Amino acid sequence: MASALGEYEGMYPLILKRILKAAAPRNDDKGNALELVLFDLDNTLLNGDSDYEWAQFLIEQGVLERASYEHRNEEFFEQYKAGRLDIYAFLDFQLAPLAQYPRAQLDSWHALFMAKKILPIIFDAARRLVNRSLQEGHLCAIVTATNSFVTAPIAREFGVAHLVATEPEQIDGRFTGKVSGTPCFREGKIARVEQWLAAQGRRWGDFAVSRFYSDSHNDLPLLEKVTHPVAVRPDHPLRQRALERGWEVIAFD
Repeated sequence: MASALGEYEGMYPLILKRILKAAAPRNDDKGNALELVLFDLDNTLLNGDSDYEWAQFLIEQGVLERASYEHRNEEFFEQYKAGRLDIYAFLDFQLAPLAQYPRAQLDSWHALFMAKKILPIIFDAARRLVNRSLQEGHLCAIVTATNSFVTAPIAREFGVAHLVATEPEQIDGRFTGKVSGTPCFREGKIARVEQWLAAQGRRWGDFAVSRFYSDSHNDLPLLEKVTHPVAVRPDHPLRQRALERGWEVIAFD
C-alpha cells in the first residue's frame, strides 16, 4: 500500500502541471497572450441605431406603411433606451418584413440602405479603433442585438470577420419572420459569445485580456463579464455604473 501511495505522490507534480497548462490562457504564434475585443454596434461604432434606421428606411421606400410602422418603431426604440424592451415582441415586429420579400429584393434594398443610412453614420474614430485591434492580432467580433441580415454587411464594412448577432430563422433560403436560437440581447449576449467562442475552439479562460465597447446599460451583463469594459458615449445608467466601477469612458468624435 505504501509503495502504491508513493507512486501516486510522485505523479502529483505532473498532474498539477497538466491542470495549470489546461487552465492557462492560450498564446498567439508569437507567444503573446490572446486578447478578445468585442464591439457593440449601434450607437457605439455607429452614430445611430441600425435596427431603427432599417425600419425607417423601409418606411421611406414605401415598403412599410408609415402611419403604423413609424409609431411602433419609435415606441420600441424608447423601450430599448429605458431598459424595458420585450425582445421577442420587438423581433416579431422587426423580422416580419424579411419574410414578405425574396432575398434578392432584400439585398438590393440593403445595398441602398448601406449607402444612404449607414456609411454616413460610421465614426472615423471607430474605424481606426477596429483597424488597430485587428492589426494587433486580437480576436475581434461585433456583438449586437440587431439581426444578422441588417448587420452582416456593416461588419464587413469594418473588416470584422466575426459577427455575433440575433439570427433570423430561414427555411429553404427565405426568412420566416421568426428568430432562430437565443436573441443576442442582454444576458443573451454572453450566451451567444460563449457559443461563438466554443465554435472557434476557445473559451473565456483563453484570454488574458477581454474588452467590450458599448454605449448601453442593456449591455451591462457582458460589460461585467469582460476584464476591461469600455463605455462609449454611454447612456445615463451606464455612465453611472462606469463611474462607480472606475471603467474607461470614451467618446468618438
